[in-house]
Amino acid sequence: MFIITLSIVSFSTYAQVEELKKGSSYVLDDEGNLVENNSPVFSFEKETHDFGEVVEGGKISHEFTFTNDGNEPLIIKSVKASCGCTTPNWPEEPIMPGEEATITATYNTKKRIGPFNKSITITSNAYTPTKRLFIKGKVLKPSEEETIPVKKPSIVNEADK
Repeated sequence: MFIITLSIVSFSTYAQVEELKKGSSYVLDDEGNLVENNSPVFSFEKETHDFGEVVEGGKISHEFTFTNDGNEPLIIKSVKASCGCTTPNWPEEPIMPGEEATITATYNTKKRIGPFNKSITITSNAYTPTKRLFIKGKVLKPSEEETIPVKKPSIVNEADK
């Protein structure tokens, strides 16, 4: 009897997951139940990006790709970074059902040696109206060869020759 019950529960869960994969108008609620939904739904490929170790000095960016898996146009109202060192860029036009788009997070490494973990908060008309993405990594000091200034020849000295 236990095996039959377990099989029924497993099949039911499998069927629910398959419905989600089809891009239907269903989502999992807080209790893990499949519920019908008419709102737009963010479906990100990944929600955290690890840059690993990067050398200090420039800007680094990552594009978070997502799909609107809902039945209504997805409208992003705002995207805010957790600090001024991170700049988000997002589509201002509605993302139609089934369409793919990106949100870009750019982190400025200049004068920011050490580990970082930043969030980007998205506010939209989606089923889950607030969504967070994360970028992290570690900024390393440049090597001495990279920091030694190279003296450029003077224009005045060139004229004397």
